[in-house]
Amino acid sequence: MGEGVEWALHSCVNLAWIGPDRAVSAARLAAWHELPAAYLNKQLQALARAGILTSSPGPRGGFRLARPLAAISLMDVVAAVEGPEEAFRCAEIREQGPGAEPAPGAAAEAGQGAECAIAHAMTRAELAWRRALAAQNLDEIRQQAERQAPRAAERLRAWLAEQ
Repeated sequence: MGEGVEWALHSCVNLAWIGPDRAVSAARLAAWHELPAAYLNKQLQALARAGILTSSPGPRGGFRLARPLAAISLMDVVAAVEGPEEAFRCAEIREQGPGAEPAPGAAAEAGQGAECAIAHAMTRAELAWRRALAAQNLDEIRQQAERQAPRAAERLRAWLAEQ
């Protein structure tokens, strides 16, 4: 998973702290964590395409949350940034090399025609991972962040007001 997912998750929580009345540019959101603005903008645009954020153009434009944090799962953000593709893609390398052609009658013993055991295990693990991400919403993350750093939202709003 790329670092863009972390950046996108933090941006969503930051936008919640800023509130629905103010749009914030990618450059301002990036400056808060000293991130490259152009790269963060790509993540924010992906969130907007997924309906997680809205974006408005112009000098007073920027990004806002499109729906409450409680309605945005971690999986929503991961899928928006990383795409819907599975993390593991089996290339069926077991069908290559000298072991690919079993002796006559040995096809069933070698497992040919059956799903690759490794692909099966990885698919099960990824499904569990996706379910866990889908079960947790960003409001739960916001609440935990506020317990860990009670003044974070206040500091962000004050910093933006100075700009």
